[in-house]
Formats: sequence, structure tokens, C-alpha cells
Amino acid sequence: MDISVSNLMMMSSREIAELLQSRHDSVKRSMERLSGKGLIQLTPMEEVNHLGQTIEAYHVNKRDSYVVVAQLSPEFTAVLVDRWQELENTQPIPLPQTFADALQLAADQARQIETQNKQLILNAPKVDFAERIAKVDRGMTLGKFAKAVNLGPRKIFVVLREMKILISGCQGYNLPMQQYIENGCFVVRQSTYGPENDRIANTTLITGKGELWLTKKLINAGVLKAVAI
Repeated sequence: MDISVSNLMMMSSREIAELLQSRHDSVKRSMERLSGKGLIQLTPMEEVNHLGQTIEAYHVNKRDSYVVVAQLSPEFTAVLVDRWQELENTQPIPLPQTFADALQLAADQARQIETQNKQLILNAPKVDFAERIAKVDRGMTLGKFAKAVNLGPRKIFVVLREMKILISGCQGYNLPMQQYIENGCFVVRQSTYGPENDRIANTTLITGKGELWLTKKLINAGVLKAVAI
């Protein structure tokens, strides 16, 4: 019995297409190319779409879903992080059915705690930096903000890069400029992913103060109408 929840959880190409607001067939072709290069592993499955039709979809694990999104639309990484958190928070934890399973679960949890403790030690010199990183409840993603003001998730990132609010270079791409973090309009949330949780994803969050400031700025720039406030 495999009692690791993360190993059981998969995401379909159809759901990835919905998150990216892309065509399903385009996402599938990209996934096939990545699979052909040996970068991801696909599991073909049949699903029923919103029209009641049976369609073929590809299922991938958490790690491979990040590879797909990084290839297609890197700016949607934050949306994918949020979706995985939703899935993991709602996924029931399977209970061990035998004594051997219970021992395995205890051993897995002990290893996880040991890994977390080691990570805390490694991160100790970074306390000053960590204090600048946002907690989850300190803001909302730009995708949600864009939806609230009737802008597309893709457009908000393009506009903010053009306005020099978000970084457009490779280093720190789509993260807020330092001055906007310091004035309290944005914060950055860090999360880890990958088979060993050894890769870091940075997510830009806009604070309550930032929402008011950015809405007015977008209105003044003619991107939004005044009725959007």
C-alpha cells in the first residue's frame, strides 16, 4: 500500500489548459513534445468534458505539471501553486490498513520532520531575508486581483511589466520592483516544489494597500475605467 498522498495526486492536461486559459489540444501537443524529450512522463486517460463527450487527456504528477507550465506560460506558475495547494488541502489522507502500513507511515513522517528540521538549520542565516517574504494570508495573487477588476490574468502581468512595477528581466521575472515591496504594496511568497522540495517558486502577492494604489494607477493610465473601483 502506497500511503504517500503526494505520489497519488495527478493533474490532467485539461485542467492545466483551463488554468492557462489555453486550448486543450495545444497543451497536449506541448506535453507530447516534452514527453518525447524525456522531460516528463504522461499517463493517457479518458475524461468526459463539459459537453458530455469522452476525450483523451494526459495526467502528470506535480513535478511534471510545473515543467509543462514553465514551458507554456511561466507567468501562470503562481496560479498552479495555488491550485496544488487547494488540491492538497482537500485530499483525504489514507489511513494505514495494516500494522506494516502504520510503521511505514510513522517512518515517513519521521523522515519528513527530520528534513524540515535540517532545512530550518540551513535557513537560519537567511532570517533577515525571510522576514521580507510574505505569509500566505498577507495578500492575494495578481490573477485574482485581475479577475476582480475585469482584466485578464495574462494582461495584468504584461501591463505591470510595461509600467515598470514588475521586473521584466530574466532575474526576478514577474516579481515586484524592490521599491514597491518596501512601500507595502506587494509582498513575495516563497514555496518549494519538486520531488525533493528543493526548488523554490516565488509568487507575487498584492496587499490591501496595494490593491487601492494599483487600481487608481491603472485608472490614471487608462487601463481601467473609474467604475472598476
